[in-house]
Amino acid sequence: MKKVLFATTALVATAGVAAADVTFGGYGRFGIIYNDTAAGDSTDVTSRFRLQIDATAESDAGVTFGARARIQQNNTDNAGSPAGTGINGVRFFARSGGLEVGVGNIFGALEFMPGMYPIDLGLTGLGYDYTAYNFRGDAYSSGGSGAAGSNGVEVMYSAGDLSVHVSASDTSDRIAAHVAYTFSGWTVALGAQDSDNAADTEFAASVGGNIGPANVTLAYADNGTDGDHIVLAGRFDVGAATNVEVYVADADYGSDTGYGVDFNHDLGGGTSLRGGVAKRLNGDTRADLGVRFNF
Repeated sequence: MKKVLFATTALVATAGVAAADVTFGGYGRFGIIYNDTAAGDSTDVTSRFRLQIDATAESDAGVTFGARARIQQNNTDNAGSPAGTGINGVRFFARSGGLEVGVGNIFGALEFMPGMYPIDLGLTGLGYDYTAYNFRGDAYSSGGSGAAGSNGVEVMYSAGDLSVHVSASDTSDRIAAHVAYTFSGWTVALGAQDSDNAADTEFAASVGGNIGPANVTLAYADNGTDGDHIVLAGRFDVGAATNVEVYVADADYGSDTGYGVDFNHDLGGGTSLRGGVAKRLNGDTRADLGVRFNF
C-alpha cells in the first residue's frame, strides 16, 4: 500500500509540474576589476552568478498569471563591493493581450523606461553613470543579493508602437509613469515621478535609434536635489562577432564629466569576452575584463 500511495503521489506531483510553465535562465560572469579612487587603487577578482526563475500558468479565459524570482551570488575581493547570496523579492503578474498588471518587486516605470539603460558597459557596468535617472533612490529595483525590494503595483499597456507604464509604491509615496512611442526605427520616451524623496527623479526623457551603423541614445533626467543628468551613448559593430559601446555623461552632482568605452566579443554558444574602462562622474577610474556566459 505504501508503494501505491507513493507512486500515486509522484504521478500527481509530476502532473502538476507538467501543467505549469517553469523556465530557468540567467548568466555567470567572472574576471578582474580595477578601481582608482582618491583613497587609492586596487585590482580585485569579481564574479556573479544569477539564476532567474519564471513560472506561468494560463486560465481558461486566456489570462496568463506568473511570477519571477531571482537568486544571485556576488563575490568581490574588495570589501566595499556588493557581495552575498540570496533570493530577491518576487514579482507577480497577470497578463492579457497588451495589458499587464504587476505586484510585488515590480519593474518600476522609470527603471523600465526606454533609454535609461542604453548600454551595458564592460563586464560589471562600471558604475552605471550612463543611466540618467536616479536609480540610487529607486523604489523598485531589488538591488544586491537577497534584497526584497519595495512592494509596489504597476500597470503596463502596449498597442502597436505605443507603450504606457504606471507604477506606485508606499516607499516615499512614489508614483511614476512613462509613455514611449516608436516610429521609423526611433523610440521617444517621456517619464515623470512624484515622490516624498527629494533626491528622486522628477522628469526624464530619451530618444534612441540608428544613425548609420551605430545605435545611439540621448537621455536626460531631472533628479531632484541631485540636479540634471544627461547621457549620450552609442553601440556599433566592429566585426562579425565584436561590438563597441561608448558614452559621455554630465551631471550636476558630479565633479567631472563621465565617459567610458568597452568591447564585447562573442565567443559563441552564449559566451562572450567583455571589458571596458570608465572615468566616473565622481573622478574615479574603473576598468574590468572577464567572461560572461548566458544560459
